[in-house]
This record gives sequence, C-alpha cells and structure tokens, in this order.
Amino acid sequence: MLDTNEILKIALDMVNWNSVPADTAIHVRGKNFKKIMLMIDVSTADLMLAKNLGCDAVITHHPIGIAAINFYKVIDRHIDYMKENGISENTARTSILDLKRRIEIRNHTQIYSSAIDSAKILNMPLVNIHQPCDEYAKRVISKKIQNKNPNLVSELITSLEEIPEFRKAETKIQVAYGQPDSYVGKWVAVIAAGTNGGFHVAKNYFENGISTVLYFHIDYNDLIKLRESAIQGNLVILGHLAGDSIGMNALGDKLEAEGMEVVRKDIIRV
Repeated sequence: MLDTNEILKIALDMVNWNSVPADTAIHVRGKNFKKIMLMIDVSTADLMLAKNLGCDAVITHHPIGIAAINFYKVIDRHIDYMKENGISENTARTSILDLKRRIEIRNHTQIYSSAIDSAKILNMPLVNIHQPCDEYAKRVISKKIQNKNPNLVSELITSLEEIPEFRKAETKIQVAYGQPDSYVGKWVAVIAAGTNGGFHVAKNYFENGISTVLYFHIDYNDLIKLRESAIQGNLVILGHLAGDSIGMNALGDKLEAEGMEVVRKDIIRV
C-alpha cells in the first residue's frame, strides 16, 4: 500500500527527477492506499464520486492550490528550451514576459482552495502532478519523431498518430500554421513548460532556424498573430487531453504495477 509521498516519488522517478516542480504538490496527505482515482482536473463532485467508489486518494493533473499559485514559475522552462535551440537568453526571457505576468496576475481571480477544502472535509488525500507527467509525454513524443525521422510535416503527424492517446483522441493532430506538405526541418516539442508559449515563443523559434514547433494547443488570438506575421514555419498542435493522457496513463500503469486499483476519469484510455 502506498502513501502520498510514495506516489509523488513514483511520478518523479518516471522522468528521473529529484525535486518537485512548482506546479506539483501534495495537498492532503494520506497513506495505506488500495484504490486511487486518477484524473486531469478535479472538482468537489469528482472527490465525492471518488468517495462513493471507495477510492482512498485522488491524483489529479492540473495545478490546484499552492501549485496553481506557483504555476507562473514553471513558465521559465521555456527559456531553457529556447537556449537549447540556439536562442539567446535575453531573447528567450523577453518572449515569455507577457505570458508569465498574465498567468501570475490571473492568480487573483482564482478560487484556488475550493477542491482542497472539499478534500479535507471529505478526508480524501489529494495530490496534483503536472510537470513530471508532461515531461514524460514530451519524451515519448520526441522519441517517436526521432525514431521515425519524418521528412514532411504530414509524415510527422502520421508518426505521432501511432501513439495510442493521439490515435484515439476525438481532436486530431493538425497543422495550425504552415502546410502539411512542408519539410519538417529542425523541430522542437514545446511541452512541459507549464503551457504553450503562444505567439512570441513560436515566432522566436521560427526566426532562429526551427522549422517545426509542436504545441499541445494554442490560443486563437496567438494563431492570428502568427498568420499576420507571415513568418515561415510550421506549428503543429497535438491536443491537450490526448497529450495530458500520455503522462497520466503512464503514472496509472506504474501505480497498478505497485498493486493499486486505479480508476481513470477524464483520461483517454488505451
């Protein structure tokens, strides 16, 4: 039987990390788990459902509570990605300033303690695990592309559709900007940096020799800005639920291997 600390360690071990990122946290501690509910987002209704199903704990993906308040801090990971791809640190930092500030200011609109207070009332242990699961998905996606070495963007999409979560998703992988018959060229999977980098990050990649950028999703206003810029490049969007499901399914499989019964909700089952 596992406890909340051990579950978090399993998630970190999936990507060989030793420290807990700012967007991940144990919110209500517990131990001796036999049955766990796994989901992407959590609400009071979800916690009550878990209680009714006899679950001993709930593991959710997206940040809540202090992890939601600290979420803006993980946006700096975009800087690391851009530097790895030859973009100067100054350019990288400038490109995420508005995004990071917007997310930080949004904290003041959030009722960030709602689900956690409900979990405490229900005596339901609660953990949210975000960046480790997204990092796992990033590695799966990157490995698939590296192994297939596609020439055209359409071939890249066909390769990624071999990943079960993408194959089963109702939202199909699509080229949001650029053309499917374009050459892939140098590519980057911009995943596990909190959220997508929007217009400015994509633009900087395109201006610095990256031909194809992969996001889980993009805001339509940012997409319009890309189209108005007419900069050359390909932006492929993979799908939020499908992308998140890759890491959460992997975590669920690890927990089942530890003898846990896992109930998966809001996750694409494979």
